[in-house]
Amino acid sequence: MMKTHMTTQTMLRIFWVIMMIAPLNTARAEGITLYAAGSLKTALGEVLTAYRQQHGIAITSQFGPSGILREAIETGENVDIFVSANMSHPQTLAAQGWGETVTLVTRNQLCALAQPEIELTTNNFLETLLDKNIRLGTSTPKSDPSGDYAWELFHQAEKSHPGSLKLLSNKAQQLTGGPDSPKAPENQNQYAWVMQQNNVDVFLTYCTNAVLAQQELPELQIIQLPENLSVGAEYGLIIRHGASAATQKLAMYLLSPEGQSRLHRHGFTAK
Repeated sequence: MMKTHMTTQTMLRIFWVIMMIAPLNTARAEGITLYAAGSLKTALGEVLTAYRQQHGIAITSQFGPSGILREAIETGENVDIFVSANMSHPQTLAAQGWGETVTLVTRNQLCALAQPEIELTTNNFLETLLDKNIRLGTSTPKSDPSGDYAWELFHQAEKSHPGSLKLLSNKAQQLTGGPDSPKAPENQNQYAWVMQQNNVDVFLTYCTNAVLAQQELPELQIIQLPENLSVGAEYGLIIRHGASAATQKLAMYLLSPEGQSRLHRHGFTAK
């Protein structure tokens, strides 16, 4: 039975050989198409810029909800490397034969964005979310792993407070990450824009997204989840079968100390 998950250490050993034997001018002759989770746009954009400068290779990138990107790959879009905000989407592609191995590339955490007037803390987190007067927003499950992680939080809440799953699921407004979700104006952060519309009091998203939103709207609050509700996100990377040595080198760079350091500066945690 084919394995669909490879440890970072194993992948690094294999790619080290590739990097030693493949000439850089081959990379310059080939372009790379990368699809990645929208939450990686700022951090991974910086990584790709650095890689382009070092190797002079053309890289086309598209960022968006991981589930929608996976569906685009399944319909035949020409992609060389896919980085998802979960492991399951790339594992689905591996099972279909699109790529062979899935590697953990980085981690994130779920946080809450809150309007400035909302008295939300880590200690009163669940109590406040369950308040019937609190309007709750999330991303769209299945299309965007951020939405799936929000529902994972709801399931966690059910363990300590029966009835939470139904209440939170019913009240949550799925405002981002879906095929028809409204987009923020150009050059405006999606989550800052959502909060600015004032349709929700609290929005559950990745901590890295929350930081970017607060940079645009400093009055927003960022609240860490209590330990019993903490939800972590694992980002999986997969390379297309038959992808070029240049693509494999890029994957190696993302896993390298330099690539990981750049992700870490944006709030992502070590793989």
